[in-house]
Amino acid sequence: MSGPADRFGARPRLPRVVGVGRLWQGGRVPPTAAGQLAVPQLHRAARIEDAVHHLVERRLRRTGWRIHTVAYPGYGAPGWIRVMCRVLLGRPDNRQRGRPEKVRGWRSFATLPAKYVTVAIESGDVRHETRTDRSGFVDTIVPVDLPPGWGSVWISVPEAEPVQAPVRILDPQVRFGVISDVDDTVMVTTLPRPLLAAWNTFVLDEHARAAVPGMAVLYERLVTAHPGAPVFYLSTGAWNVAPTLTRFLSRHLYPAGPLLLTDWGPTADRWFRSGREHKRATLTRLATEFPEVKWLLVGDDGQHDQEIYREFAVAHPDNVAGVAIRRLSPTQAVLAGAPPNPVSDSASVPPVGQKWLSAPDGAGLWQLLRDAGLV
Repeated sequence: MSGPADRFGARPRLPRVVGVGRLWQGGRVPPTAAGQLAVPQLHRAARIEDAVHHLVERRLRRTGWRIHTVAYPGYGAPGWIRVMCRVLLGRPDNRQRGRPEKVRGWRSFATLPAKYVTVAIESGDVRHETRTDRSGFVDTIVPVDLPPGWGSVWISVPEAEPVQAPVRILDPQVRFGVISDVDDTVMVTTLPRPLLAAWNTFVLDEHARAAVPGMAVLYERLVTAHPGAPVFYLSTGAWNVAPTLTRFLSRHLYPAGPLLLTDWGPTADRWFRSGREHKRATLTRLATEFPEVKWLLVGDDGQHDQEIYREFAVAHPDNVAGVAIRRLSPTQAVLAGAPPNPVSDSASVPPVGQKWLSAPDGAGLWQLLRDAGLV
C-alpha cells in the first residue's frame, strides 16, 4: 500500500529488530557460526580511548557528575524521521547555571560520552528504543508519521530529564532545498591551518565569531522564494560544537535547519574520521532519502567543497539545482591553506549541464542565482 512517504522514495531501512537500534554503527557485522553477532575488533586508538573513558567515568561519577542528553535537530518525511542525539556525563548543575556570557570553544570538547545507554524516543503513541554507541551517539530512523514542518519528539534516558528534539519534516511536494557548508561559507573560520584552527575552535569566544557577509540574507531569500524548502548545514566540524553553532546561526538570523556534523577522534578502524567521506556519504544519503528534491549546494573555494560537489553533481545530476561557491579573498585563501584564485583546478570546472556560480559574498551569489533562474 502506497502513502505520502512513497513519493519521497523508499523509507530508509530500519534495523531488523524493530524498535531497538544497533549498537555497532561502523558497518555490517558478520554473524558467527552460532548465528550471533561477532564483536568487531576495534582500532588500537579506539581501544585506548575507551580505556581512558572508563577510568575517567568512574572518577567523575564519584564526584557527582550525572548523565544528560544533548538533542540535535533531526529531519524526515511523512512516515519516518531521523533522530540524532548524544548522551554525556556532566556536572549536575550545568542546566541550572545558564550559559555564561563568554563561551570558549574548548568547553564544547570538555565532555565524556555515556556509552551503551538505553535511549527512548517518543512521539505520540510511538515509542522507539535504541542504545548509544561507544561515543555516546544515537543516530537512528524512527517509523513515525508527523505533519510537514517543524515538529518534535521526546528523548529520555535513565537518570536524566527528558529533552525535546526538533525535527524538520519535508513536505512531499517540496522540490528544492539548500545544503550549505559552514566553515568560511556561513561563518568566517579560516580553517584548516593548524594553529589558526586550534585558536578558532578551542580558544576564541563564540560571540567573536563573524558571519560571512550577505549569506544569512541570501538563505532567507531562498527559503522565501521556495516555500517549504529545507536548509541543511553540512560540516566536517565535531558534534561537540553543535550547540555553539546553533546559537551562532540563530544570532545571525540564518534559517533554522538540521546540522549534519561528525565525530572527531578514533573510529573502529582508523585513527581519525575522514571529513571528505563524511560529506560525500551525507550528500548521497540525502539524495537517496529525497530523490525528487533538487539541491542548491553552497560552499567555498578554500577547502574541498568544489571537488566534492562536482563529484556529487556528476553522480546525481537529477538531484542538483546548482552549485554556489563563495570565493575567498586572497588573504582568506592563504589562511585557509588554499592557493588564491585557482584557475587550473579541475574540481572547479562545472559538470556539463550544471549551473555553477561563484561570488565573494551572499549579495553577489543572490544576483547570479537570479540571473540563472534559480529564484
